[in-house]
Amino acid sequence: MVPREVPLGGPRAMTVRRTLPQRERSLIGAWCFVDHYGPDRVTDTGGMKVAPHPHTGLQTVSWLFTGVIEHRDSADNHALVRPGEVNLMTAGRGISHSEVSTPAATELHGAQLWVALPDSARHVDPGFQHYQPPPVGGEGWEGRVFLGSLLGSTSPVATHTPLLGAELVLAAGTILDIDVDTSFEHGVLVDTGVVRVDGDEVKQHELAYVAPGRGSLHVEAGADARLLLLGGPPFGESIVMWWNFVGRTHEEIVGYREEWQAQITRDGVVVGDSQDVADGRFGVVLDDHLPPIPAPALPNARLKERR
Repeated sequence: MVPREVPLGGPRAMTVRRTLPQRERSLIGAWCFVDHYGPDRVTDTGGMKVAPHPHTGLQTVSWLFTGVIEHRDSADNHALVRPGEVNLMTAGRGISHSEVSTPAATELHGAQLWVALPDSARHVDPGFQHYQPPPVGGEGWEGRVFLGSLLGSTSPVATHTPLLGAELVLAAGTILDIDVDTSFEHGVLVDTGVVRVDGDEVKQHELAYVAPGRGSLHVEAGADARLLLLGGPPFGESIVMWWNFVGRTHEEIVGYREEWQAQITRDGVVVGDSQDVADGRFGVVLDDHLPPIPAPALPNARLKERR
């Protein structure tokens, strides 16, 4: 799957490459959103400055290759996202958060991923987990498993459906056969280089899809390469995803939008600082002095289910 470019924001509109969802595929396991960005020089792009915004019904997974991003959320979590460390935020019934690159970050390069929560867990309380996976490796390759189990390494980070998330770095000429769960479907996002996955070429920035039923993935690196391997069993539920919300019906998304707008506006005007936000479903992000982001207008049509 070839990415499309989407402006994320910032003074000069930092651009991300979005490979999921696509017209032909909305989910890989419970993974429902993949943004891949950089390497971008902060002096050129203005860096990342994403003001407080809401989420429901999902978990965000932040993974960096270079740079540092400051995370704040309305569940009173304040953390730095650093290379080789995963930050997982559970939105559940509702949360708001901000993401801002730090002054020390001269370059930003990484991925922002979302996981859809199953119906049984999508109204849980918000939460946050941080983990630094140890490297595992062999001749010509190194990996870090930040979710699930792979290559003899298991992450303790809790998810509500079985998931796999790992970074793999391969030297030119490396051939790696990776044992995987046969019940999982997989996505291979190529960050750098060009690889072959089960014989099919996957170019830089592309996302390859591998259907369930395979017990191993055969990966060949023609040049030095880095990739993210994502996986999970087919989700088995329909979702409605719009802006930053994951729900189950059009009406539910409309309700989330109305609640957020009511929470961040006074007399129809967006409040000037996140500290002025009234507490509601999405809580209050403290101390970042950024006005919250208003929700865009809904389309003039019913939102479609993604399967």
